[in-house]
Amino acid sequence: MTEHVKTSLEAGVLTITLSRPEKKNALSNAMYGALADALEGAETDPEIRVVVFQADGDSFSAGNDLGDFVAQATGAFTEERHVWRFLKALANATRPLVAAVHGQAVGVGTTMLLHCDLVFVAPDARLTVPFVNLALAPEAASSWLLPARIGHARAYAMFALGEAVDGTTAAAWGLANAVVPAQELRERARAAADQLAKRPLGALTVTKGLMRDAEAIAALMDKEGALFAQRLQTAEAREAFMAFAERRAPDFSKAG
Repeated sequence: MTEHVKTSLEAGVLTITLSRPEKKNALSNAMYGALADALEGAETDPEIRVVVFQADGDSFSAGNDLGDFVAQATGAFTEERHVWRFLKALANATRPLVAAVHGQAVGVGTTMLLHCDLVFVAPDARLTVPFVNLALAPEAASSWLLPARIGHARAYAMFALGEAVDGTTAAAWGLANAVVPAQELRERARAAADQLAKRPLGALTVTKGLMRDAEAIAALMDKEGALFAQRLQTAEAREAFMAFAERRAPDFSKAG
């Protein structure tokens, strides 16, 4: 569907690489579609036992392509929104998901990690969920999963203040398994994936199912998605996107 998402399968491990480095791997609608296709396909492919997410360039992902947000806010976006397919595929994934994260991980670049079973980060990783900065709402069930992982106070600061979490802090807080030197990041994630690929898949699937309530997660995603769509149409969101385009600080005082 897009050249910006590359996949390779070796020894039971499906590696999905975000490859739009010139845009810091900001996720376009086509990229979401390719990601959804890959995850949905992994569920029915007996050769795939583990999925690894990684990224080219200096960032894991700058989050959703803001151009798509602007188009949605102005009614100019008429395509099927594949982001919802991707999020549901994350919620319903039974295969182990592993992530190798470096540089910026913004918005969905961070919230998708809450659905991964093993996460390795480089020291330069910066995890942010600045939805409030854009006058939006949390997504990917992060309104529940993030505070459940790191506590209300830390999660609220990340959501409401847009505070960034570096790699070392992410590991200390339990958002990642370990901090790994950047030059060893992919190798470490791959080694973990290879170990998982040798484990009995049925036992891994049962274990993951017991640790996650996929039905509750999917239901919360629906609720968040409806609120997110509503927020995109608000005066606050229009001001946020206009300010971004004009490279100025937003003024929400008159955008009720």
